[in-house]
Amino acid sequence: MPSVDEYLQVLVESGGSDLHLKVGGPAFVRIDGDLKPVTTLPPTSSGDTERLAHEMMDSRLLEAFEVAKEVDFAYSIAGVGRFRVNAFKQRGSVGIVCRRVLPGTQSFESLGLPPAVRKLAEEQRGLVLVTGPTGSGKTTTTAAMLSHINATRRCHIVTLEDPIEVLHRDDHALIDQREIGVDTKDFATGLKAVSRQDPDVIFIGEMRDLETVEAALQAAETGHLVISTLHTTDARETINRVVDMYPKESQGQARISLANSLKGIVCQRLAPRATGQGRIAIVEVLVMTTRTYEFLVDPAQLPMIADAIAEGGYYGMQTFDQHLLELYQTGEVALRDALATATNPHDFRVSLRGAGLAAS
Repeated sequence: MPSVDEYLQVLVESGGSDLHLKVGGPAFVRIDGDLKPVTTLPPTSSGDTERLAHEMMDSRLLEAFEVAKEVDFAYSIAGVGRFRVNAFKQRGSVGIVCRRVLPGTQSFESLGLPPAVRKLAEEQRGLVLVTGPTGSGKTTTTAAMLSHINATRRCHIVTLEDPIEVLHRDDHALIDQREIGVDTKDFATGLKAVSRQDPDVIFIGEMRDLETVEAALQAAETGHLVISTLHTTDARETINRVVDMYPKESQGQARISLANSLKGIVCQRLAPRATGQGRIAIVEVLVMTTRTYEFLVDPAQLPMIADAIAEGGYYGMQTFDQHLLELYQTGEVALRDALATATNPHDFRVSLRGAGLAAS
């Protein structure tokens, strides 16, 4: 039976992003968004997946896995790559998903990110949120933001990650990367301690609960730049998700606190490139202005925030569909994929006709 390193080698050689190992079938790799079976290695049995999971875990992780029935961790192979791993129980057997973490960081330009993302990374204080579904490139974008800060600002960056995915070396900045379960108990515990570590920039891998949100907002309000992620689809949903974590009686104050701290929201989706090689980020950007502040604090006006984003180009704002139109015009995204990715395909067709482009 092959080792887990052999399966991961196949993932890297195929150019895939994820490896899936499940009992009773072949391994699968995700390539440009599609799952494809691995035909060069044998299917796995129950004992195989358990053994492969154990190959990657130390005693601490094995103990945590036995208690919780699932565990997240990072795994590295010298000369091959670094991977984010989730091992879990399903129907009594072990399943494994490994996400490949690309080495190093990429520039904003190479990722196709708009200039507003760079400007948000250059904020001195406040909260910046990067959102999107799983696999939408949030890790890559936040790594680019931290790398830019590291290359341009003399400051102290503290990260709290579960697990650490992209390793950063000190450049202009001093960076301390703390892994949940290894260097600190959990996000809330790590955030309580971070104020005593003299940080200028705090990166929180994910805001999962109210305690973490409250600590992040407090850090942003007291002069730190806080960057974090959420699994939300657009700016409006992101705002609602944060506010909904609070009890109903506290949500009014939560909106005000969020509005006072928030500098911007970067939401991402991925669409296939027209060349058929890889995928490209489609990005919605909200930047806090007087107008967006008013819409955020008043829940009755929050639905209007989409219009504020669409009309906020002067401040670097853009909707998903505005970015899609631009990418279609430059030939980077095909019409079929643009329509499949658009927030509102009908309105996108109207925008195409308004720009004098074929809508079918």
